[in-house]
Amino acid sequence: MAKGFADQKQSSKKKKEKGNIASIDEIQNNLLGYVKEIEDPRVQRSKKHLLKDVLAIAILAVIAGSQGWEDMENYGIAKQEWLSEFLELPHGIPSDDTFRRVFERIDPESLQKCLQKWVQSIMNSIQGEIIPIDGKTLRGSYDRNAGQCALYTVTAWASQQSLVLGQVKVENYSNEITAIPALLELLDITGSIITIDAMGTQTSIIQQICRQKADYIVTLKANHPTLFSQVKQWFTDTQNNGWDGIEHDYYKSVTKGHHRTEKRYVWAIPVAAMGELYQQQQWHGLQTIVVVERIRHLWNKTTHDIQFYLTSLPPNAQFLCHAIRTHWSIENNLHWTLDVTFSEDQCRIRSEYSPQNFALLRRLALNVLHQEKTFKRSLRQKMKQAAMNNNYMMTVLNSFCQADFR
Repeated sequence: MAKGFADQKQSSKKKKEKGNIASIDEIQNNLLGYVKEIEDPRVQRSKKHLLKDVLAIAILAVIAGSQGWEDMENYGIAKQEWLSEFLELPHGIPSDDTFRRVFERIDPESLQKCLQKWVQSIMNSIQGEIIPIDGKTLRGSYDRNAGQCALYTVTAWASQQSLVLGQVKVENYSNEITAIPALLELLDITGSIITIDAMGTQTSIIQQICRQKADYIVTLKANHPTLFSQVKQWFTDTQNNGWDGIEHDYYKSVTKGHHRTEKRYVWAIPVAAMGELYQQQQWHGLQTIVVVERIRHLWNKTTHDIQFYLTSLPPNAQFLCHAIRTHWSIENNLHWTLDVTFSEDQCRIRSEYSPQNFALLRRLALNVLHQEKTFKRSLRQKMKQAAMNNNYMMTVLNSFCQADFR
């Protein structure tokens, strides 16, 4: 009887797992539908392999941990029998040179649109979602001989859902100030909260965020010297006077871990309580000034800093403390993962459009792996499992199959 119960339980478990696995038809209709709109950059006479086959193998290979063109070819060779079930492969597996040439020429904007289309199809409501925007350098993408700088991109990250929403390249000899508006134009940010560090604290960017019906929290530093000095002096004077008669909200938190204790003191002050600020009318929707004092006790030293923020949100110190801390999830959960798990900084792919396109593939892979919840392991272990186990790769592809690209 006990054996029969065990068999029944195992059978139920198999059925549950089978329900999580995408069928071959679903892969053909959705994964291949995902890439079908990308324009083939090759001339007709050189098309030995189908573009959809090249792109599909590349996506699967990066999900499985591939870090270059040879890895893509090796993955295809190892999985050729399985891949042939849903790919045409008229001339077998493309070579590493084929992968390189294709991704050197594919328009990154076209690949980016497909990434966004997929993200929008699986994303929950972003009402109240905190979306940090920050830049990252792909350190290995420079080419000294060609005089080419390392690729620098700006990314929007949905912190709660762990999704890369979009990525824009920062042009050479430019900075985030020009890239952030272009990135915002690509996104529907209605109802969300955009957080940006001091580089993006610009009146034009604030106006665009409000125009797109979102809220903002931006860092105020010395790149706006007059306003920064005014707010800093006001805070110092008010502290010395014990906040006598000043309307504000206050919150304190203490966290411990990794051999350190961090204390945060947060003051949220309505703009009206501070009097007239310098060029206040240019900061569209500004409601609150936030002051965060941090004291960190490490095993060998103590650090202390005070930072100021501008926000269109009401003065709720506890929530604003949470939102400001959440901004760093783009560093800890995205940039750190790309460097440590995907080895992005060590990648020496650097010719033409290939660095930007490969960066998009990594972010696509990261999104897909984050959406797979059945295998309770690290991202690295998920990648290894997807590389070794076709059934698990099919489970991962379920997140593709939630979208309808037809």
